[in-house]
Amino acid sequence: MEVEYKGISMKGGKLFIILSLLGTLGGGLWGAFEFWKDYQTLQSRVENFISPNLSHYDEQIAVLKSEVSMILEEVSLVNDVATSLKNDLRDDIKTMKSDIRLQDRIIKDVETSVKEMDRQLHQDLKQLEEELDTNIKKALSNPLAGTK
Repeated sequence: MEVEYKGISMKGGKLFIILSLLGTLGGGLWGAFEFWKDYQTLQSRVENFISPNLSHYDEQIAVLKSEVSMILEEVSLVNDVATSLKNDLRDDIKTMKSDIRLQDRIIKDVETSVKEMDRQLHQDLKQLEEELDTNIKKALSNPLAGTK
């Protein structure tokens, strides 16, 4: 196929190339137009943007901050009380330990005294038995023991 226009003749291959270039130029111009239209729309939206009212959230954040502050104060108070109780308990335990040691010493001293007294009592009883046996033997061996 051959086309002639104002003395210029073109064959099918050249005509195809020209049509392709025209299509590409048209597509590029259409893309640039769409881009410009989107840009203009975005620009108008940015210019007309009204920031939302966030004061309600600010109030809620302020309330939460005050509640968190109160909770932290209560936790601090509880921590102080727990520390004080821990220290008091530690002191009480130390006192109890020293009291128990003292009682243990007293009990050991009493046990030692009781053992010594028991040993002494057994010795005294043994001595009394021996003296009694001796006196009974003397009394029985005395020839006058049976007469009045």
